[in-house]
Amino acid sequence: MEFTKTTELESNYNHLEKMTISELIININKEDRTVPLAVEKALPQIETLISQIVDKLKNGGRLFYIGAGTSGRLGILDASECPPTFGVSHDLVIGLIAGGDAAIRKAVEFAEDSKTQGWKDLKKHHISNKDVVVGIAASGTTPYVIHALETCNDNNIITGCITCNKNSPLSITAKFPIEVIVGPEFVTGSSRMKAGTAQKLVLNMISTATMIKLGHIKDNKMVDMQLSNNKLLERGTKMILTELQVSENKAKQLLNTYKNVREAIKNYKNGN
Repeated sequence: MEFTKTTELESNYNHLEKMTISELIININKEDRTVPLAVEKALPQIETLISQIVDKLKNGGRLFYIGAGTSGRLGILDASECPPTFGVSHDLVIGLIAGGDAAIRKAVEFAEDSKTQGWKDLKKHHISNKDVVVGIAASGTTPYVIHALETCNDNNIITGCITCNKNSPLSITAKFPIEVIVGPEFVTGSSRMKAGTAQKLVLNMISTATMIKLGHIKDNKMVDMQLSNNKLLERGTKMILTELQVSENKAKQLLNTYKNVREAIKNYKNGN
């Protein structure tokens, strides 16, 4: 099967160092505007993978993201935002990065080249066929990710991926691949740019759609969010006030009593 690393092709722009700041940001923005259109073409693939994830999580499974560099960091970002946004356990969506937590802030040399460490990292979490593993790699060639997914396949664990090259080794390995073809980067090969943006958009869709289907959103509100700062306490109070048509003081009292928007609304409606 033909495979071309379009993410590594020469930029459409030359002599970047000679551009003014205005020219630089206008052209970066011009390239960025193509990313949502590339994501749109992958919506059927995204829907298929999300359906698999929802089914597994409804039956006690977990979602793992695994990647290296920017891709790994984006997976960790998405996973880390699920508990505060949707009130779920930190163990429900887990992000893994080649090189471990140290690699979140500083690149760990050659970590992504390991053919064994990805599976070892998954095994630390007692991975099983109840779970889903999504590999993230812009190039689709990262050994750490590919070989982790290969071993998952051998163990009957559902695998998906997010990549920005068509027919890449990672796409072929994953049972449910997502390919968002964004083309050459503004800075040749700098896949933290358009490819990174594409991956973030897809991750937003995966986690948000999954959590909605798991029941963690009511209407369009984050009724299960963690009340971890004053801004969220105020937001929770407004949700209760609007839903129950009570005074602000009563809404605050309910939130203080039940520590959760959903529970406050439910118990008030039940007369508790």
